[in-house]
Amino acid sequence: MEQLNQTLAAIAAADTLDAVETLRVAALGKQGWVSALLKTLGAMSPDERLAQAPAIQAAREAVTVALATRKGALEHAVLEARLAAERVDLTLPAPETPRGSVHPVSQVMDELAEIFADLGFAVASGPEIEDDWHNFTALNMPETHPARAMHDTFYFPDRDEAGRSMLLRTHTSPVQIRTMLRDGAPLRIIAPGRVYRSDSDATHTPMFHQIEGLVIDKGIHLGHLKWTLETFLKAFFERDDIVLRLRPSYFPFTEPSVEVDVGFTLTGGKRVVGGDGDAPGGGWMEVLGSGMVNRHVIAAGGLDPDEWQGFAFGTGVDRLAMLKYGMDDLRAFFDGDGRWLAHYGFAAADVPTLSGGVGARS
Repeated sequence: MEQLNQTLAAIAAADTLDAVETLRVAALGKQGWVSALLKTLGAMSPDERLAQAPAIQAAREAVTVALATRKGALEHAVLEARLAAERVDLTLPAPETPRGSVHPVSQVMDELAEIFADLGFAVASGPEIEDDWHNFTALNMPETHPARAMHDTFYFPDRDEAGRSMLLRTHTSPVQIRTMLRDGAPLRIIAPGRVYRSDSDATHTPMFHQIEGLVIDKGIHLGHLKWTLETFLKAFFERDDIVLRLRPSYFPFTEPSVEVDVGFTLTGGKRVVGGDGDAPGGGWMEVLGSGMVNRHVIAAGGLDPDEWQGFAFGTGVDRLAMLKYGMDDLRAFFDGDGRWLAHYGFAAADVPTLSGGVGARS
């Protein structure tokens, strides 16, 4: 078959992959000559088909094999030429592999633990699903307290074995009660962890992080509380010009109770913690709630309030992170946006140390 011989010769002489593809289309494409021969088989009689079909099928097979062989040879030649022309510089450093980052909340938790460990505090933890006795009653919060309302607290439909209502803890204060009941006094702990309240906006989320501190000992007074908070805030913000202002307040679990404000200045339209809030261009910002532990709370912890005294304080970990690292929307902490975390996240090697600065970043 002359046309077959010409096609096979052209395929053998093809010097590019594009040329091979052109020959394939000319022979085996919809309008190709081999395809045309195959179509004629349908119009033949059985005897004609029996006589002609083997030669036509053999032609298609020969063209198919020739195309595959020539294409493989050309592809091999292209690869050999590329290998001969390209070189790998083994002295170059390996490409950097993608690395995760530490969430700002986790980083700040580590910073706080480092600071308070230096002050002699241990880290205590407790369950996030609590009963209302540990979460409210033992903390001197009456049945009519607004925090017990359904619109503030996430309650479960079930009760525990003692018939007490179950809920997602609204603060880490129950850890104070559990630790006093378990370990007695003297006591010096911090209780960091997740807490839950029914609230959501730019500065509130239904789940957030809180850290509370508790000191129980003999002869404890407000001076100890003020020194502890001042030392903590100076170490956390890494500034010696931290100025505190204590304002009388009310919390059921402390008496007397004080709100703790810290001085700040406006720099570039943002609040920068440090300096006297009464100075020109300055102001005061609330960062903590605190006070002397209420006698009823000490008694609920299994201790004698005539023998033991103490102070407690609490603040939001997420809010501390916002103040220190310049974030303006709490909801972004929990959106799971990798771009946000790449910008604000910390390298795994950024382990907080007092000697290196608890907020040191690479």
